[in-house]
Parts: sequence; structure tokens; C-alpha cells
Amino acid sequence: MDFELRVAREKVEREQRERKARAKAKMDKEKRAKAEAARQRDALEAAQRAKQLDAQRAQLQAEQEMEENLLLGNGISFMRLLEAVPFKGQGDKIKLPPSSFQELSAQNALDKGPMYFRLTTVNNQLLVAFAGVLEFTASEGTVQIPSHIWHNLFPDKGSEGIDVPLVELRYVSLPKGTYAKLKPEGAGFHDLPNHKAILETELRLHATLSEGETIRVSYGETQYGLRVLELKPDSTVSVIETDIDVDIEAPEGENHVLTPLEMGKVEEGIVEEGKFKYYKFSIDGTVSEVIRSGSADLEVKLQTDNNSNGDTDTDTDIYVSRHPLVFPTQHRHEWSSHEMGSKNLVIKHKDQNFVPGNYTIGVYGFKGVSKYQISVHVKDRNAHVQKVGEGEKVNSEDLVECGNCKRFVAKRTIVVHEAYCVRHNVVCQYEGCGVVLRKEERENHVHCVKCGRSFQKGEMEKHMKVFHEPIECMCGIVLEKEKMVQHQSEECPLRLIMCRFCGDMVPAGAKPADPRDRLSGLCEHESQCGSRTAPCDSCGRSVRLKDMDLHNIAVHQKN
Repeated sequence: MDFELRVAREKVEREQRERKARAKAKMDKEKRAKAEAARQRDALEAAQRAKQLDAQRAQLQAEQEMEENLLLGNGISFMRLLEAVPFKGQGDKIKLPPSSFQELSAQNALDKGPMYFRLTTVNNQLLVAFAGVLEFTASEGTVQIPSHIWHNLFPDKGSEGIDVPLVELRYVSLPKGTYAKLKPEGAGFHDLPNHKAILETELRLHATLSEGETIRVSYGETQYGLRVLELKPDSTVSVIETDIDVDIEAPEGENHVLTPLEMGKVEEGIVEEGKFKYYKFSIDGTVSEVIRSGSADLEVKLQTDNNSNGDTDTDTDIYVSRHPLVFPTQHRHEWSSHEMGSKNLVIKHKDQNFVPGNYTIGVYGFKGVSKYQISVHVKDRNAHVQKVGEGEKVNSEDLVECGNCKRFVAKRTIVVHEAYCVRHNVVCQYEGCGVVLRKEERENHVHCVKCGRSFQKGEMEKHMKVFHEPIECMCGIVLEKEKMVQHQSEECPLRLIMCRFCGDMVPAGAKPADPRDRLSGLCEHESQCGSRTAPCDSCGRSVRLKDMDLHNIAVHQKN
């Protein structure tokens, strides 16, 4: 009985404790819910107050940006955040989406002349560039940027395979430039013929100039950087439809990469493997007349040290060009020599490319580090010619042909000659060769399987690398050396020509679209450049430059 009462009492007590625990937990939960509700209410009120303050600040900032844009754009307000996308283009003209054209047209921006924009990277507000507009064909939400602007905005990043940050784009109004002072970053720019005209050609691709930026000027395969030091009347100016006085400051130290070479004087030098060392010399009318008369040839002589010490780990090549091709290369030159060791490159009097003017010699380090001595001199062709009456006179009727070496010798010595010749000499049986060799030299005499030229066995490796190793042109085509020389002289769209209309050294471009221009021998640049009009000197009528000769013949009967 007592046991049952005790169990019942414990049960009642346990149930009371559980009810009290549940009641306490419920009260704690209600308190926490009230505290959370109060906290959320306070946070909501704080967020509403912050939102109101942000809206007020945003409105104030928008009004300030509007005023700033109107001031920068001379009454036109245009600002966009766009994704920067690189494209292969020259100059500083960007591509914008079509919606930008509509927005700018609505504000009559087209009536105010050329449009200019200020580009600022969102991640780094210190990186700023200015640009013109090329066309409105970019995808919506993007701006296509040429390499010049890209490298100014993102100097530490390449143009492919990276995450591109956003760019802030603003329409701005720029004054026309009146003065520009530039300074080459490296050597060689002042060596270019008419380098100011080359710079002018490059500036035609630009719409703006800014102090501190670097312009890349291309001349053939070489690029030169020119830093903008000073501009007037502002630090950023427009270069469209304006005349600018350009001053090119010489950099510190030696600015020439073309070492002057006097006729007959020996110059010493060192060239590393894979690099060029350049020399320049001039041919005046007097020297040219002597050579053209046939009494002398022009000889470029290169003497290397490996001849004297037996060193075969070094070798050089020489390339010669006539200006305006200032820097000859392995596949852009007019004369070359690739023999092993020392070389004598002779430019003969019959060579039609030899005329008075300036010439460049390029010494190329083919293998190892080579020390050399180079000279240019006029070689008398009659110096080693035997004078009449000095040698033994032999009647042509007394000469007979040797059956082995095919030389003509005196009839009275033919038996002795043939006996000696057969024992010691052998004739190369390669088709078209017929060279007479000493028997011990026969194994060293080989022919190229591709072109058939004959060489010593040790020269074959160099010949295959120089003449038959495929070379990629700047335009992308891959050819062997001899075909590459012809391609870059006559066909390559990136070859430099002197335009017959503007007189500048410019890339030729592809074949023109107009078949009449192709028949006239015009390249793409000349076809476009010749489409400009000029007044006729006789009648004053505006005539296209490329039609001026035909106009003079047909209308004014001038030849």
C-alpha cells in the first residue's frame, strides 16, 4: 500500500515539473520572439532611413554627374558602363553598340562634328584614355577597343583569355590641337627616311592625343614607340581636321642604330645569334658612273675571326638593301650572302637595282657570337685581268678538248694532261653540274635535293635552314625563303610602298576592289588615296587624283 502511494506521488511530482518546464520554455520563446520582432522593426526602420539617405545622395550625385557630363560634353550628357572587348584595329577609334548611336543622335551630337569619349577603368580610376568612334556595330553592353587603347587602359594584361573589367565611357568635347612634342622611346626612329611623314601617316589613324600616352609607329616589321610629352592648347586634344606643329625630341644617348660606313674603311663589330647589326653607306653619282661603266664592281667584304682560329661554332650572314627599305631582314632584302665563314658580296655593274642613293648592310648572327670586320669598297674589274701579250700565245687551232674535264689544252700536251687528269680528277655527274673535282674532294661535294645547288657537305645544314625552312610572313602566309622574298616584294598586303599620290611610305594593302585600279597597277592604299579630289591646274575642276592623268589627256590634250 505504501509502495503504491509513493509511486503515485512521484508521478504527480514528475508531471508538475514537466508542466513547469514547458511553461518556462514557452515564456522564453515568447520573449525571444518579441525581441526578434523588435530587432527586425528597428532594422527595417534603419534600412528605410538609409535607403532614403542613399536616394538623396544618389539624386545629388546624379545631378552633379549630369552637370559634369554637360560641361565635358559641351551640352551633351552621355555616360555608360560597358564591358571592354579587344579587337584587332589600328589607331584609337572604338566601336559602340547601336543604342549609343540612338542616344547620341537624340541629343544632336552628330551635328557637333567628330565625337570623342573618355574611357576609365572601374577598378582603377587612375587609368584613363581618350578615343574617337569608328562605328556603332558592337554588341549591346560592350565596347570594342583597339590594341592601342587597350594597352593604355590595361597595361599589365594581354588582349586574350582574361577577365575584362568594366569601363566607364563618357562623351567629351576636345579642343583642336595646335602643337605636339614627342620623344622616341628607343633608337632608330631618326634613321627612317622622312620619319615625320611616317608619323603623320600613323596620326591619320588617331582621333585624339593625350600627354603621357605612347604611340606605336610601324615601319615594316619594326615598331617604334613615341611618348607624348607636351600638347597645346590642352593636355588632351583632337587631331582630326587640324594642322599640328610636331616637334620630335631626340632621346638621351645615341639614337642611331645605323652605323655610318665610309667607303674603303674597315669597321669592327660583334653580333649575337639571332640579332642584326646595321650599317649604312651612300653611293654618289661619281661612284655609280664608274661602276655602271663596267670598269668596277661594288664589293661588301665581311671577314670573321673563325677563319683564323678554326672556330665553326659561329657564323654570320649579310643582307643589303637600298632605301627606302632601311632595315633588311632574312626575307626582305635585295642582295645577300650566306657562305660559311668570311664573305665577299659583289654587286655587279649590270645589276639594274644598283643606283645612286643610300644603302643598308645588315650583319645577321646566324650561329653563336661572332666577331667580324666589315668594309665596302669599289673593286677594279681590270686589276687581275691578264694584259694582252703577257701570257703564252696559243693558236686556237692547236687546242683540243680533254675527254675527262672538258677543258681545252694544247694538242702537244693533251696525252700527258689526260693521263694526269684521269688519275686525279673526277667530274660531278649530277645533272647540270659538271664541276671538275679532285678525287679526294668528291665525297665532300653534295647537291641539295630540293633546289639542286652544290655545296660542301658542311654547308648543307645551313643551306636547308636558310633557304628551305618555312617562314611565316606577317600576313600569315608560310613560304620558303626565295618565294617569301618575292611575296614580300610584290604580293604581301603589309609590304611598304611609296604612295604615288601622298608620297608616304605606307602598307600596300590587298588588291583593290575596282578592276580598273588593278589594271592600272594600284594597290589598295593607292586606290583609296587616289580617290581624293584635287582641282585641275588647267580648268579648276575637281578631279580624282588617280584620274588626273586621264583628265589631262582627254580634256586638255596634255601628254
